[in-house]
Amino acid sequence: MTDTPTQLFIGGAWVDAADGATMPVDDPATGEILCHVADAGPKDARLAEDAAVQAQQEWARTAPRARSEILRRAYEIILDRVDELAHLMTSEMGKPLAEARGEVAYAAEFFRWFSEEAVRIDGGGGILPDGRNRMLLSRRPVGPCLLITPWNFPLAMGTRKIGPAIAAGCTMILKPAPQTPLSSLALAAILKEAGLPDGVLNVVTTSRAGEVCEPLLRGGRIRKLSFTGSTQVGRILLAQSADAVVRTSMELGGNAPFIVFDDADLDVAVDGAMLAKMRNMGEACTAANRFFAHSSVADEFGRRLAERMGALVVGPGTRDGVDVGPLIDRTGRAKVEELVADAVERGAEVLVGGRTPEGPGSFYPPTVLAGVDPESRLMDTEIFGPVAPILTFDDEDEVVRRANDTPWGLVGYVFTEGLERALRVSERLEVGMVGLNTGLVSNPAAPFGGVKQSGLGREGGRVGIEEFLEYQYLAVPVR
Repeated sequence: MTDTPTQLFIGGAWVDAADGATMPVDDPATGEILCHVADAGPKDARLAEDAAVQAQQEWARTAPRARSEILRRAYEIILDRVDELAHLMTSEMGKPLAEARGEVAYAAEFFRWFSEEAVRIDGGGGILPDGRNRMLLSRRPVGPCLLITPWNFPLAMGTRKIGPAIAAGCTMILKPAPQTPLSSLALAAILKEAGLPDGVLNVVTTSRAGEVCEPLLRGGRIRKLSFTGSTQVGRILLAQSADAVVRTSMELGGNAPFIVFDDADLDVAVDGAMLAKMRNMGEACTAANRFFAHSSVADEFGRRLAERMGALVVGPGTRDGVDVGPLIDRTGRAKVEELVADAVERGAEVLVGGRTPEGPGSFYPPTVLAGVDPESRLMDTEIFGPVAPILTFDDEDEVVRRANDTPWGLVGYVFTEGLERALRVSERLEVGMVGLNTGLVSNPAAPFGGVKQSGLGREGGRVGIEEFLEYQYLAVPVR
């Protein structure tokens, strides 16, 4: 921890908050304080904005190859420090080290991907229909950006936003979640080491998000907001962005259906369920939230899933052999406890788990519930915990209707051996992504995002950089 920056990163320098404020960073496995980091206020936000605005023009003129090489160097530095970054991540948010190492590698891939996209930004041209004019199209960076990232994937959510912004030629202010600021500060240090010019990236850690972000969004100098977090907060940020017509992209909440048809390979389905449910202890917007199993296979699917979930080892993420770390904090655990209690009161059967362990930390056991009442609160609430509620169905139209009966539409999972059914159901699901016989959809080369109240825009893939670019059309008369 001694080598990890704990100050704000503004204009290429490490600085304390203007009012000297700090905030604690807790270890969710013990509840103890790891360290204190600078707690930015409005004055610090203005300084970060000044730095980003001042650096924008020169950074936009930087050669695409130069931007590409900075990202490539940062990618290589991250891979050289996988263990160091994984330990840091596990300390501040709890996920087991093996999973943290996987996230570090995943995070690095966004820098490699967008290093390649930086040199592929193109425009276009042609003869207009009247035959007397030519059209030239060029792509320009949208301008200074505000990037707001969540605590559940503290490194990968940073690189998924910073990568395309750098590649497009945008400067930025990054505001990480207050629970997990250390991974973002370490990332800023890596980019500085990789040669990113001063002011291009500024990091403000804060517990005063409203005081810091609202003036930036309403002030007119920030031209782009990229946010990952809850739908509730997303609505507030959209309203704040309206005054200055800030361009927005948002990855918000999810309520993912996981559908197991009667012809599914149950071994594949259970493997997929473990991935879709237990990645990051279930604290993921892509986590399977509602399990719909055909009545002919529901008992067997539930038995196998409970057996696999019950075999997982719960404990501090730094300990060897641990599969499931703590939830982010006691508040997050209390929410999961209340949702499970509500389902049980409505008649759900606990196949495994369901009891909060004694001792320090915010641990909750992997839990499988069968016979869940559709009116249970966890059916229309993002659980964000290791709980798999199983409901049954008998008809394809019925399960599609129930799967779509939600304001969210991020991802859905479909398990069937029938090709026609697979395509038909996938196309009918109101989601931005579908995992077909797989429980993992995230990939830097694929567009990530949802529909309805799960967000706006896409991150990753070839379209990810589009969120940070504008078109300019030049009309050229030919006389």
